[in-house]
Amino acid sequence: MEDELKDRKKKNPCRLVESIRSGPESVRIPRDREYGVVLEGGGAKGAFQIGAWRALSEAGIRIRGISGVSVGALNGALMCMDDLDLAEKLWGTLGYSQILGREPESGSLKETAGEFRRLFRERGIDTAPLKRLIRETIDEQKIRTSPRELFVTTFSLSDMELMKKDVKTMPEGEIADILMASAYFPAFKQERLGGKFYMDGGGFNNVPADVLLERGYKDIIIIRIYGPGLDSEKRLKIPEGTAIYHIAPREDLGGVLEFGRKRIRKSLALGYLEGCRLLYGLSGRRYYIQAPHSEAYYFDRMMTELDFYKSCLESILEPDAAASITRYRFCTETLFPRLALRLGLAQGWDYRALYIALLEDLAATAGILRYHIYADSELSLEVKRSLQKSAAAPFIRRLVSE
Repeated sequence: MEDELKDRKKKNPCRLVESIRSGPESVRIPRDREYGVVLEGGGAKGAFQIGAWRALSEAGIRIRGISGVSVGALNGALMCMDDLDLAEKLWGTLGYSQILGREPESGSLKETAGEFRRLFRERGIDTAPLKRLIRETIDEQKIRTSPRELFVTTFSLSDMELMKKDVKTMPEGEIADILMASAYFPAFKQERLGGKFYMDGGGFNNVPADVLLERGYKDIIIIRIYGPGLDSEKRLKIPEGTAIYHIAPREDLGGVLEFGRKRIRKSLALGYLEGCRLLYGLSGRRYYIQAPHSEAYYFDRMMTELDFYKSCLESILEPDAAASITRYRFCTETLFPRLALRLGLAQGWDYRALYIALLEDLAATAGILRYHIYADSELSLEVKRSLQKSAAAPFIRRLVSE
């Protein structure tokens, strides 16, 4: 992953997105509306939300309000401040020391977990490092004067009540406290904030979309990170005329305490790419592919490119089978259904889905860079170059074998 992210800097992953963004018709959600954004809790997984925000910002999506909980509340404050550069700088340099007060010697997850257990046995984790981080990062005046609304969810242990706070209505000097209250991890030492004890609100409402729905928002983007806590989205009643969009990871973002920089950089990249998937209709289960053409186009592409694959197959197929691979009937009745089955496509698959699935598997077998946005023709060219080196020949042999 680290090597891939280094490659991203050399091969601009936004190159295709730049061309797609050139016209208003390129973005798949309306750009003439103002959106509410829901930010889930999930500790270190929150880096994904900042990557997704980068994608939304580049696409010109206008944000009117944010509802966040736990780390989502902290990211929501940065979003309310409209300081994406600060958010990326903060997450890009974030380490265990901002949470634990010092870096683990090895930086391993096992050692970090052991350190947390030790601190918890000693009556909980000191909140001073996180409090300091919040106070040094959050600009209360920017939040109060922002055109964006900010709501945070927390649980008051003193009142035994789930609280949904409009941050701008907080008394002067208390915004940092309510953000800390929302992110008050159960393992933290219990200390009063504004005279009360609090607990991380994610345990009771980790996807606080209801806060925006109650305030009449009709266009909502939920950025999922699948953190621990009550997934309230499953119980939502969506009013008629409300549009809900999702940006979500398709792979594990790691643990809520994995604040290692490699993990954070990966989550930032995945958030950006998955945001682009929503905004530009990118295809692929593992890769990020711009595939805007019709099913007939991809059927023709498969037939044309299978002719290229034939040169790689002649040495491993019987002559009769090799000769048949470009025949329409053999392909449509035998080869393509077999490919669809082996690639795990659902019943009712079409040739567009089959082409993309085949392209992805060939690319993965050849070890082609994943964390990049490809035009379908660009990824196809990369696969062809690999096939010329016979890197993917064993995979093709397996696909067409009886």
